[in-house]
Amino acid sequence: MSEGAPRDLQFGSFTSDPPWIVERDQLQWSASLATIRSATLREVPDLVRPRHFPPGLRVFRVAWHIGLAMLGWLVVERRRSRRQLANGGDPDTADTLSKSGVSRRLRVAAERLGPTYIKLGQIISAGEGIFPMPLVDEFKKCRDQVPAEDFAVVRAVIEEDLARPLEHVFSSFDRSPLAAASIAQVHRATLRSGEEVVVKVQRQTVSTLVHEDIKVMAWVAPFLVGRIPIAALANPPALVELFAQTITEELDFRLEAENMLDIAESFARLGQRGYVVPRPHPELVTRRVLVMERLDGFLFDDVDAMRNANVDTEKVVRTGMIGFMEGCMLHGIFHGDLHGGNLFVMPDGRIALLDFGITGRMNAVERNAFLRLLVGGTMNDVKGQLRALRDLGALPPDTDLGDVIRELGLDKPVVDPTTLTQEELLVEIQKILKALLAMGARMPKILMLFVKNMVFLDAAIANLAPDLDIFEEIVNISTYFATHHGDEIASEVGVAPDEFSVDLDGIRASMGLTDGTEAFTYKELRERREVIRQRLSGHR
Repeated sequence: MSEGAPRDLQFGSFTSDPPWIVERDQLQWSASLATIRSATLREVPDLVRPRHFPPGLRVFRVAWHIGLAMLGWLVVERRRSRRQLANGGDPDTADTLSKSGVSRRLRVAAERLGPTYIKLGQIISAGEGIFPMPLVDEFKKCRDQVPAEDFAVVRAVIEEDLARPLEHVFSSFDRSPLAAASIAQVHRATLRSGEEVVVKVQRQTVSTLVHEDIKVMAWVAPFLVGRIPIAALANPPALVELFAQTITEELDFRLEAENMLDIAESFARLGQRGYVVPRPHPELVTRRVLVMERLDGFLFDDVDAMRNANVDTEKVVRTGMIGFMEGCMLHGIFHGDLHGGNLFVMPDGRIALLDFGITGRMNAVERNAFLRLLVGGTMNDVKGQLRALRDLGALPPDTDLGDVIRELGLDKPVVDPTTLTQEELLVEIQKILKALLAMGARMPKILMLFVKNMVFLDAAIANLAPDLDIFEEIVNISTYFATHHGDEIASEVGVAPDEFSVDLDGIRASMGLTDGTEAFTYKELRERREVIRQRLSGHR
């Protein structure tokens, strides 16, 4: 740190012009957070445990809306798709009609059921590559359709949690929120001491409602297994468990504030100053209220504004990828909900992160497995990757990895998917899904959050740096890790530093590129994906 820099920059990646200094041992709200976090995790099994009887009256409202959705699908879309098949119609078109219909009806039901179900929809909407695409596409429509709480309710929550009138804390407070989400909404404000801040306020009854709804979801989910054509690996009971693990920690903003500081500290320890985390206020954090430093910058998709301000967008995406992966691989902690509304680019090119309610945390065993998974991917070590996935919980502990390799055809040359017909593509996908389900494959929370973030970063690269050469970037990132963390990584995964090498031929093959392609841009990758998507959608 340069002389005269704020002293909290020594432990956290913050701004250099602080509204206050964070001293971790003097935070009034941080007492007993380890106990609170542990208790929050322990309540999940009880929330999702099987119940013989409906858990409370809420189940009847949920059953009504989901039942109407399913009945409408059975009467309209499913019957229509069967009629098309009976008249000699295309099976894939009929299947698409059926899946699109049930997805749309479930999205409408979620919106009518309120914040918990909208939040579930938002998580699904960011899960391209994890959840079925008809479901992902449909739930994208409910991302920003949560009405704001009345200001009188917002005031009541703040005054109850801070134990004083709002005007005794803030000299100004915008009545209209900057954003209103399913769990909370965010307002601009100014403290009486003059600092400009952002105030996150939890919806008044959302905590009780979330707990009731998770119990209902867990009771309803088994009835949906095999009855709707969108389950795949994200089967309803497993999805509810993942959702419960994710959302329960979001209900205590003291845990979110700790997440902010832990991730800021991770970046600082890694020497990663390309990310900036807002400082939580040392005093004004409670279970339902979080006051934090206000940051400003460019929206993540505003490419023209960034370039006009001479921001190097390729550097932005490289920083985003490296910083995210460093936290995962070396410290086992990362922001778990990257999307355009949760980050922006500051005028100096650094990435400001917001909303730390969903944060990935790995224990030592999980982090080591995760590290082995990524290193194995770079070296094209198929069996090593499968072993890491098994250790992460994606496969049962007694899984025979040799059987997995044979069942999935991982010991055979990869076929370019763009050379397959629509029917051949569907057969391959169905074969893989059937095999994975038979093996007991599942999507652990950590892996789901990681894949979801990688999907976002992939889209960000295609938007901010479409001409970036994928192969060159893989080499650049691998070189960065080898240079900065090579000995530590090699020691943990049991590979000698001089044995580690990037297998570009294997990476090309995994993409179906078998022609010795030397350069491959994100623009070209997106074009290939579009060909595959159109074939799976029944278009020519």
